[in-house]
Amino acid sequence: MARKKSKEKKIYVLDTNILLHEPFAFLNFEEHDVVIPMTVLEELDHIKDRNKDVSRDARVAIRALEDVLRDASPEQMLQGVALPRQNEHLGGGHLFIINDHHIKDEIPGLPGGENDHLIINTALYLQREKGPVKVILVTKDINMRLKAKGAGLKQVEDYRTDQLIDDVRFLYKGYFKFSSEFWSQVGECRSENEGRDTVHYVSRKILPNAYINEYLIDEAETFAGRVLAITEQEIKILDFGYERLMHRHAWGIHPKNIYQAMAMQALLDPQMDLVILTGPAGCGKTLIALAAALELVIERGQYDKVIVTRNTPEIAESIGFLPGTEEEKMAPWLAAITDSLEVLHKTDEHPHASVNYIMEKANIQFKSVNFMRGRSIQNAIVILDECQNLSAAQLKTIITRCGEGTKLICSGNLSQIDSNYLTAVTSGLTYIVERFKNFEGSTTINLNGVVRSRLASFAEANL
Repeated sequence: MARKKSKEKKIYVLDTNILLHEPFAFLNFEEHDVVIPMTVLEELDHIKDRNKDVSRDARVAIRALEDVLRDASPEQMLQGVALPRQNEHLGGGHLFIINDHHIKDEIPGLPGGENDHLIINTALYLQREKGPVKVILVTKDINMRLKAKGAGLKQVEDYRTDQLIDDVRFLYKGYFKFSSEFWSQVGECRSENEGRDTVHYVSRKILPNAYINEYLIDEAETFAGRVLAITEQEIKILDFGYERLMHRHAWGIHPKNIYQAMAMQALLDPQMDLVILTGPAGCGKTLIALAAALELVIERGQYDKVIVTRNTPEIAESIGFLPGTEEEKMAPWLAAITDSLEVLHKTDEHPHASVNYIMEKANIQFKSVNFMRGRSIQNAIVILDECQNLSAAQLKTIITRCGEGTKLICSGNLSQIDSNYLTAVTSGLTYIVERFKNFEGSTTINLNGVVRSRLASFAEANL
């Protein structure tokens, strides 16, 4: 469902997963009417008491509905309760709660006991009773959309109000690569020295869609820089020097190519409060992030500790109850971090002892996302791994926990989403990449260009 201004009033029937995805979604349909079947309320009721993060969204949705319906009588609820207006120039829509258990089966072939079928049946009933008004079922369940169309529902949509892009292929990469040589395309250029740095001022016409902190490279491998400022006439570029950028290193790790070099520069830059690393499995996101964190905490002493956290979706059967402290419980989920630590110290005489020593020296703490709410993290590096499985709201919770002097590193692979409620375009990772691309304290690097192992590359292309 994309919000579009329309003179034609419509009726939107919401599935439960819409309110779990965005608890206030029923307020985003402008002048149109919104119907919530009783089955949806029952599903929210069953979910709200579970020990899951989604239970919080269910409770928020129930409270939001109660705020709108608090003073409504049963008769008013059947006739529709006015929703808060989002636009003064448009007539407000109404919210309806329908007891779908008393609606006769519109399609006898649909088993009446399944909740999805009860919701589809409600939409079919409204389509017949309210015609010619368009009735639209909104659900994030692809299979439910297929079943609804097969049952005869004319309008079925996904909820896309919170989507910033329609295709993940167009997601901001964090860098722009010029064809051939950079300087051959620049023309007039004004250069200045600022301390040890060299900056160039070039015409805005060269890169009309530039963003703050966007990296600039060329195919000839002669130039590497970053956009520092943008005006209507020109772009200010910090010149790193291609070879100098490639010779950066952190905790003994050297970049294999320019993409990892850009990521390492951003990670080591104290001005970057947020660094977002995207790319496929095996491209070095976690390894580079951890190496930079150890460099900044132990060698440079710029931060006091490293906090590592991630969401914990189960991609297979549960491994059961895990005794121990929070960090001991999180250890299986954060094996990628311990694997990376072992790689960083594999040449030591006693690698296992070195890993334990470094974890204590850098004050590396494993924390659960579930316990991040309400904290205020000061002067630390926070590594949020596998954040493609987090929603925008969950990521906002973590970002707002970062206090003075804290650097947040978000990494994720949009092709490996395990959440039942997210896709690549609705993932919180996609959301923050697009939202923060013009923030002067953040940068994004896509590591798709990194050469991975032969096994990983073959599997990605052929499996």
